[in-house]
Amino acid sequence: MTSFLPPLRLVGAEVLTDSAFERRPVGLMGGQIVEGHGLPEVDLSGFLLMPGIIDLHGDGFERQVYPRPSAPFPLPAALAATDREAASQGITTAYLAQSWSWEGGMRGPERAEALMKAVLTYRARALTDLRVQVRAETHLVEEVPRLIAAVERFGVDYVVFNDHLEEGFQMRRANPDGFAHWARKAGLTEAELWARMEGAREQARSVPRALCAMAEAFDRLGVTYGSHDDPDAETREVYRMIGARVAEFPTTLRAAAAARAGEDPVLMGAPNVVRGGSQAGNVAAVELIRAGLCDGLVSDYHMPALPLAVWALVDGGVLPLERAWGLVSAGPARVLRMADRGRIAEGLRADLVVVDTETREIAATIAGGRLSHLSGRAAARFLDVRAAARMAAE
Repeated sequence: MTSFLPPLRLVGAEVLTDSAFERRPVGLMGGQIVEGHGLPEVDLSGFLLMPGIIDLHGDGFERQVYPRPSAPFPLPAALAATDREAASQGITTAYLAQSWSWEGGMRGPERAEALMKAVLTYRARALTDLRVQVRAETHLVEEVPRLIAAVERFGVDYVVFNDHLEEGFQMRRANPDGFAHWARKAGLTEAELWARMEGAREQARSVPRALCAMAEAFDRLGVTYGSHDDPDAETREVYRMIGARVAEFPTTLRAAAAARAGEDPVLMGAPNVVRGGSQAGNVAAVELIRAGLCDGLVSDYHMPALPLAVWALVDGGVLPLERAWGLVSAGPARVLRMADRGRIAEGLRADLVVVDTETREIAATIAGGRLSHLSGRAAARFLDVRAAARMAAE
């Protein structure tokens, strides 16, 4: 694992503390934020100092594993590339959203277990705090015991339930070309994919019992769990009843409002914000944000969308910067009850992002007190203090 930065005091920056900016020093020591009086100083005048970005759902890593559907790359190399991309976007905690689906292939149980194992191994040298979020298709009933065992064995702490089966049947009827592309991506013929869907549908009567079994196990293991793509208030209520409290990507305003009425946190995709709407035709994330129905943004399929979404909200007059940044830091931390991160305060994990006020670029990322990304004008500032420290030692 990369070593901690030497004890430092970051000065001169506008620091986002809770819900306001202050010009105050921030000390770093041993991976934590400290007061830092008397430590060597890095002058960050002209920069913003923000809490690290917490990404609770990102499947963009699939492109590193499968740059082409038929050309997989080794998982360690793919994780290293994902790690560095996350760092360059100010992400200090990243959940890789891996499907556990009847589709099989890159989204089947075997691949999911391989990713869980690879992430657990890679964490010893990771720059970013990489974790796995399991997206469990509800109709893969026969693999529920295996899923529970994998979650426990590999220390997975976040699961969401998916039910994309009916969507698949609708696609086959209304969009044959899209269905054919889906089959090719899964490494299947259209007939094989159709047969898997039919087999999954035959398990429909067993789904409620399977969901309850998973919920009971996850409660025992301390796993946070939720649902993905709730289409309506009734679906959200069903998931709430079994303890799946996180509403990830509700597709309608009614579903999001039902989540808020039940005090369930809502997560939406940052690409939805950047692009001005859902690429699937669902409710616009900005509409939910304006209505106060969104607790956090996630990268979904594109990591750079997270900082871009913050600035889109600011430039669009939707939220001030401090509240917009909260949707990618403090908000996600609250959703997963991560009390050690998401804010800049003494005693918390040193997850920090240095933003150039002129260009809005991510100039540096510090993840757990380790320098994971450094570029531009900020690099010269950090190099200056390292040189000064060496001279003082001599």
